[in-house]
Amino acid sequence: MHVDSISTAGESLLLIAGPCVIEDKSQTLKLAASIHDIAQRCKMPFVFKASFDKANRTSLSSYRGPGLNKGLQILDSIKTKYGCPVLTDIHESDQAKPAAEIVDILQIPAFLSRQTDLILAAANTGCAVNIKKGQFLSPLDVGHAINKVISTNNHRVLITERGTSFGYNNLVVDMRSFPQLKSFGYPVIYDVTHSLQIPGGASGVSGGQPEFITALASAGVAAGINGVFLEVHDRPEKAKSDGQNALPLDQLETLLTRLTAIDRTVQDINQQK
Repeated sequence: MHVDSISTAGESLLLIAGPCVIEDKSQTLKLAASIHDIAQRCKMPFVFKASFDKANRTSLSSYRGPGLNKGLQILDSIKTKYGCPVLTDIHESDQAKPAAEIVDILQIPAFLSRQTDLILAAANTGCAVNIKKGQFLSPLDVGHAINKVISTNNHRVLITERGTSFGYNNLVVDMRSFPQLKSFGYPVIYDVTHSLQIPGGASGVSGGQPEFITALASAGVAAGINGVFLEVHDRPEKAKSDGQNALPLDQLETLLTRLTAIDRTVQDINQQK
């Protein structure tokens, strides 16, 4: 599956999945292999995602990742070994060019979705750009970030919903967001697991509510999204970032089987219109 084949309609549901952060090469490759095999069994196009640096951790003492050079080497190994596209996020403009030499999709983190220089640096590489909607933005405000990307004549854009701040330490996903985001004409992804974070709500780290992953993912697919974004870990209780809201690896295939069935129903209904 090539990134440019991601469509806004009539295509298989896309899976973007992986651990929040690269922990070590061996564990990351094993996790990539397992997710890749599950995605193939479920007949889903798959993009592996992981961060080389988590620059927006709650606490100064939290693990951030292996860094740019080592992290990109690991992502390159996954891309070469399994033939799947890879995605990673960047936090600074000077990370865009070296990251784009390896990955297929550069991700703009939600907290940085208004950072013009960062978005332009990513777009100017020609790489596909996944814009995460800021927790502080309305769906239609994302149009300004999209315009920044396409101002460089790069139309390889994805938009990802990951929840909106709802009071302190809470996020909510408004299902009206999905048709509004789709109105821009670019693929819309739903970051299910991040939307179930409780940001900064667990004594220096973010908590989470993974028990709602199935319900919200199902609702998003029924609402017509083009792909799901899932943080997946073989041992969430040991994860160095976002384990509190990650999907356990042993639950992934059951969830994807459910989601692809819902997606087929949605596609059938749309074809009957």
